[in-house]
Amino acid sequence: MEIKADIVLVGSGIMSATLGTLLKQLQPNISIEIFEKLDAISTESSDAWNNAGTGHSAFCELNYTPQDSKGNINISKAIQIAEQFEVSRQFWSYLVKENLIQTPEKFIKTVPHVSFVWGKNNVSFLKKRYKLMTQSPLFKEMKLSVDPTELKEWMPLVMEGRNEDEQVAGTFMQRGTDVNFGNLTRQMFGYLQSQQDVNMHFQHEVAKLKKNINNEWVVKVKDLQTGKKRKIITKFIFIGAGGGSLPLLEKSKIFEGKGFGGFPVSGQWLRCTNETIIKQHHAKVYGKAAIGAPPMSVPHLDTRVIGGKQELLFGPYAGFTTKFLKKGSYFDLLKSIKTSNLWPMLYAGANNIPLTKYLIEQVMQSHEERVEALKEYFPNAKPEDWVLEQAGNRVQIIKKDENGKGILQFGTEIVSSSDCTLAALLGASPGASTAVSVMIELLERCFGEQIKSADWQSKMKIMIPSYGAQLNENEELFTQVKSSTAKILQLEE
Repeated sequence: MEIKADIVLVGSGIMSATLGTLLKQLQPNISIEIFEKLDAISTESSDAWNNAGTGHSAFCELNYTPQDSKGNINISKAIQIAEQFEVSRQFWSYLVKENLIQTPEKFIKTVPHVSFVWGKNNVSFLKKRYKLMTQSPLFKEMKLSVDPTELKEWMPLVMEGRNEDEQVAGTFMQRGTDVNFGNLTRQMFGYLQSQQDVNMHFQHEVAKLKKNINNEWVVKVKDLQTGKKRKIITKFIFIGAGGGSLPLLEKSKIFEGKGFGGFPVSGQWLRCTNETIIKQHHAKVYGKAAIGAPPMSVPHLDTRVIGGKQELLFGPYAGFTTKFLKKGSYFDLLKSIKTSNLWPMLYAGANNIPLTKYLIEQVMQSHEERVEALKEYFPNAKPEDWVLEQAGNRVQIIKKDENGKGILQFGTEIVSSSDCTLAALLGASPGASTAVSVMIELLERCFGEQIKSADWQSKMKIMIPSYGAQLNENEELFTQVKSSTAKILQLEE
């Protein structure tokens, strides 16, 4: 059986949902085929239990404002991520306003973002960070406090039982958010499935990718329930399969995908089971990562809203795994090793032995040891009030540097073919929060002529009023879009 489609999306996560929705708005007659290996939408990284749910806007994430050996703090990445999240808010607001998705309260809530540190050097760092960040309109509303009484108002659980002689400091952003990316993804796919010329296939695995003589992609797909195979002929493929993207990129055999490797990292949470304690905490409190820890392991004590119920999580605790997906195979890492990426992976592995050791130690921790880490953020925590939950897996990028050696890279990266007929998304955090900006970058790269057209430009401006502008440099525009999106998404300004 052979099917023709303009677009093939592989994976049912937030990235595929965002790209599919953008394309269907920009070109309503476009045909899209979507393939998901599992039996439901968004059950891997985009699912609420598999990620932090933080609307990553750099309000509280200290790893986005690194400090060098001379004490200089760089906030450029924080500004970039904050602007990207504002772009996401604008697009989500457009979808709600146009009734393409409903019930924003089910996927986004106002939850204050707090950075918390202790110790003389860390307090000094936070004060310098605050001074720099509040010069930007994006962070103008940020508050700083070293007063234990005020800090207790922001985060009572964190301050109760703490040594009164300890130097502490915190910053507070009231307009922080908690996002259920799983719910948002399902709503967007719900819209897509209601559209003409859009078909979604569950329990379908992409087996092969190759070009035909017409420079089209032939995608061979297997129905995992019936065993039947089919061919899809398409002009463009997007691989947004999370940890499963790297193996599919390797199957495509595009030159641009050679040399990439993956370093899988698992995650776990401690989830509070005591309702009395859960009700006392109303914030996302982020601290500094331990020495040797990957960025995704920055500890935080989080208020979450999942399925309409308030939850309290602490973590994540990272761990070493060979699986690229939570429901993947222990042979994923081994199968991903090719002659083109063997040396970069070996080199990166040799240079990250301390990280591997740290991850293995995390896996081997007892419940009591995990609770001891929790007590740095919640001194009165009791082991019996917390249970361990498995979070999602992440595959960090290994790529060649300018010398051909391998480096471990944190973050996300679009890899696209030179003829712009295939693109894959690799990497992890801050992923979901910046999905709209990342997919716009993909459109500008792979649909360059179309997006320059008057029709597409006009539609982009309708969907994202700040499109083409820098919010950090235009306070008036930022104030307008912040107020508008807050009203539509039912958030605090």
